[in-house]
Amino acid sequence: MFNIYCDESCHLENDNQKAMVLGAIRIHRDRVKIASDHIKAIKLKHGLSRSAEIKWTKVSPAKYEFYAELIDYFFRDSDMNFRGLVIPNKKNLNHEVFDQTHDEWYYKMYYFMLKPVIAQIDTHIYIDIKDTNGAKKIHKLREYLSRSIYDFSQVNITKAQLIRSEESQILQLVDLIIGAIGYENRDLYGSEAKLRLVELIKRKSGSNLRTKSSLFAEKFNLFVWDPQ
Repeated sequence: MFNIYCDESCHLENDNQKAMVLGAIRIHRDRVKIASDHIKAIKLKHGLSRSAEIKWTKVSPAKYEFYAELIDYFFRDSDMNFRGLVIPNKKNLNHEVFDQTHDEWYYKMYYFMLKPVIAQIDTHIYIDIKDTNGAKKIHKLREYLSRSIYDFSQVNITKAQLIRSEESQILQLVDLIIGAIGYENRDLYGSEAKLRLVELIKRKSGSNLRTKSSLFAEKFNLFVWDPQ
């Protein structure tokens, strides 16, 4: 029984950001509370409240050690695996050719990201709320993912739900990891603390955060999507 927590970075069509990143952490459901409590303990250790929100945009020199310990914890914890999808340059997209809206394409990318990590057992998918129209689309995403594993009765993916990031410690951890991947792929260099975190993730994952991982990489698996 797995939970999968999903988030995205720079998903809007005209946000003047080059790269878009989707990411997900999969964890066995009976380990969610243990991981969440551990993350809260790290917050308290560094003088933050348990309800303080982990966000890539909040990374600063003063909080570097806090965020570095969160990254260390993720890579130490064998219960959590990360899967990410990078679109290196949204300017290369041409939705008209494929008769689709940007929003429809967005959920197709979610499908490609999630399909390899959907277990054929009781799975719950939680996606950070993007807008007020997401509920209908997430149910369609569940339908397509279920079909991909021949689960036409939708008994394996038993839940697909939108949640807010403050509701989940693990979802906040996804935000941190995809923030680092996006920072690397957008060629940003303005924050020394963020650059250090990017390098920390590179070292621990064995990935340069720009190229796809081996199919056999489980702890940290990254797919780079190239529009044809």
